[in-house]
Amino acid sequence: MRSFAMFALLAAVIVLVGATVVLYRRYEKSTVDYTESQSRYTEAINAIAEIQDSLLAITPSDSTVGMVPHGLQAEQNLTEPQTRQALDRIALINGSILRTKEKIRALEGRLQKSGVRLSGLERMIAKLRLTVADKEEQVGQLTGRMDSLQTQVVGLQTEVQQGQETIRARDQVLEERRSELATIYYIVATKNELKTSGVIMSKGGFLGMGKTVQLTGRYDQGQFTTLDTDQENLIRTPTPKARILSAQPATSYELKLEGDHMELHILDPKEFRKVKHVVIMTG
Repeated sequence: MRSFAMFALLAAVIVLVGATVVLYRRYEKSTVDYTESQSRYTEAINAIAEIQDSLLAITPSDSTVGMVPHGLQAEQNLTEPQTRQALDRIALINGSILRTKEKIRALEGRLQKSGVRLSGLERMIAKLRLTVADKEEQVGQLTGRMDSLQTQVVGLQTEVQQGQETIRARDQVLEERRSELATIYYIVATKNELKTSGVIMSKGGFLGMGKTVQLTGRYDQGQFTTLDTDQENLIRTPTPKARILSAQPATSYELKLEGDHMELHILDPKEFRKVKHVVIMTG
């Protein structure tokens, strides 16, 4: 009987020791699991803090993107370097947003793989996603404004170019008209040369005597020299004697002897050029 009691006591001790060992191992495992969970939680919190810092650094409305102008006048005054700088800044912000979204996806992947599911973490991650979406919307608005601005700038450049072309065409027409009005055609030659070229003819008289010189009115334009009376007012002759045969108003010019040659000075260009062809006979 005593032997049986000893055996029962020994069995009880063995069972107790085994239970203690099992419980200790479970405790150890629980401690390890808790430590790992705590570590993953801390890692997740640190990752969320890092993502939040990244989001705070993404400021589409800060002074660097303040280069994107407000108002039509400001947009029209925006220079090409400013436009390029604003576009570069927007591209950098877009890159930061993409990297932040990738960090959020990586964090969710790690939490899902580790099996950590805490409502607090999920709410923080959801808030991060909302913040990212808000940043994307702001950048989208900036991008839209820049696209609109570039369209306006192209339109303004086209208008300016068309305006400049119109002004050049108008100026050319005005210059051609001015030149046409101001230009005269003159010829300086002897009596025989003028006759030979058909500019003058002798008429009247008796037996070759007393004939008068008259203009034929048939002019070969290639024999005449052009003169812009808005730019020049002097015609030189090679001889000390010369007279005008054409019908320019006498008050619109004067003949002056300068050394060994005669010069015609135009005094009133508007009156003088009413008769376009000037015929000067020398000798």
